[in-house]
Amino acid sequence: MSHILRRAIHLTHKSSFKRGTRLNFAFRCVSTLDISGVYPPIATPFNSDESIAYDKLERNLQQWNTIPFKGYVVQGSNGEYAYLTPEERVELMKKVVQWVGDKKLIIAGSGCESTRDTISMTQKMADVGAQAALVVTPCYYKGGMNNTALINHYTKVADTSPIPVILYSVPGNTAIDLAPEVIIKLSEHKNIIGLKDSGGDIGKLGSLVFATQKNDFQILAGSASFLFPAYAVGCVGGVLGLANVLGKACCDVEQLYKDGKMEEAKQLQHRLIAPNMAVTKRFGVPGLKVAMEWFGYYGGPTRSPLQPIGQSDIDIIRNVFKTNGFLD
Repeated sequence: MSHILRRAIHLTHKSSFKRGTRLNFAFRCVSTLDISGVYPPIATPFNSDESIAYDKLERNLQQWNTIPFKGYVVQGSNGEYAYLTPEERVELMKKVVQWVGDKKLIIAGSGCESTRDTISMTQKMADVGAQAALVVTPCYYKGGMNNTALINHYTKVADTSPIPVILYSVPGNTAIDLAPEVIIKLSEHKNIIGLKDSGGDIGKLGSLVFATQKNDFQILAGSASFLFPAYAVGCVGGVLGLANVLGKACCDVEQLYKDGKMEEAKQLQHRLIAPNMAVTKRFGVPGLKVAMEWFGYYGGPTRSPLQPIGQSDIDIIRNVFKTNGFLD
């Protein structure tokens, strides 16, 4: 029995499903993967020579596994996937699956610039155990990435993918914001089960929840800065860069919301905004990796051409975490 078929049979017994999950040999389970919950898009640790520090990754995962995450996104934007070779991307996924096992839901960032390469990468990620694919918008020829091109791209990927596909809109990195009409159209595809949106337009997210509800389409917030309001408009969770550092606090927002403790959830959300901005929009992955070290994780260097931040910037980030009560 193939690895993917075994994984599918396991998931049908373990997870909540509503619609068909596409598998090799056109086999389809009568189910849809439940992706609700909080995920860190895990940082890729490097050694001083910029090789991947797999031993440090295993250590980080051991610590993250103590937090009630739904799962992990491997090769999201915070994973520096754009600087990894295809072989490294697949090997990294293989290692995470090996170390995490069935404890968490593993989502692979499989997006590439061409449709053909995205199809190939998605298949390879599925082969080593990924349970869903997060597919970022192609963006190098952004002038040609109109609605028709994007619908065509995602449809071809989803038609051939052996695992469910999640759309990924991150205009801060790609300068392409997936249009609502594109998302609504693609939500009708049986193998496209959700969206991660990092744009931060709560009105857009709420309207998409309403417009796609008949398709059982699941929407994830793409930033800890708006996790609480995203839940309030019907999103089911979040893929949050800050969760690499403050994973427990991010999960607490989710639990407080579910428990109806709205004032407490709001207050915690307020405290997360400035730290999140510091390690994402303002100082990016280099800032995130510095902050990880303060909370017992290995951050380490980034891969060139990303550069380390200076001491004055490190002091700014530390002060933000202290001011909001996350460091003494």
